[in-house]
Amino acid sequence: MREIGKLGVILLIITAVAAMILGYTNDITKGPIEQQMMQANISARQTVLPAAKEFKEVSKDEFDGYENIVEVYEGLKDGEVVGYTVKTNPGGYGGAVEVMVGLGVDEIVTGVNIGSHQETPGLGAKASGAFKDQYNGKSTQKDLEVIKAGELGDNEIMSISGATITSSAVTKGVNSAIKLFNEKLK
Repeated sequence: MREIGKLGVILLIITAVAAMILGYTNDITKGPIEQQMMQANISARQTVLPAAKEFKEVSKDEFDGYENIVEVYEGLKDGEVVGYTVKTNPGGYGGAVEVMVGLGVDEIVTGVNIGSHQETPGLGAKASGAFKDQYNGKSTQKDLEVIKAGELGDNEIMSISGATITSSAVTKGVNSAIKLFNEKLK
């Protein structure tokens, strides 16, 4: 019986030390991880709105109540607004899909970037590739629609084969950004 108690105390000491080490490691890596995420967001904003040289965050009050909107930035060049970047998080097949959308003051989608997601590798993950380029140059005058086959219209996006849910999720994120742009930003 004493042997079991001794083993229990040893196990308690080992797990307590391991927990302290994990906590310490978490504290050390928290700052660099946040810094990398901020840098990734800055890079995504510059990718989707290349005309902007600096970005100014828009107050959350401006987009409070809008579905899937996470953050909005005003893109500036020489003090003039050249467009907006809107980060959305619509639900995809495997969870939320982070979609950064660039919208120019000329009412054109200037770019789309797919950030973190949990989509199926080889299918839904293809949204990060050439699929997202279909949104470039689309007008903000109408919502975009996903089609599976046929000729693309002005407001249509060709679905990723086998990943219609992901294609629809990205398009939903872009449409949320377009709705905010048309109702509050332009």
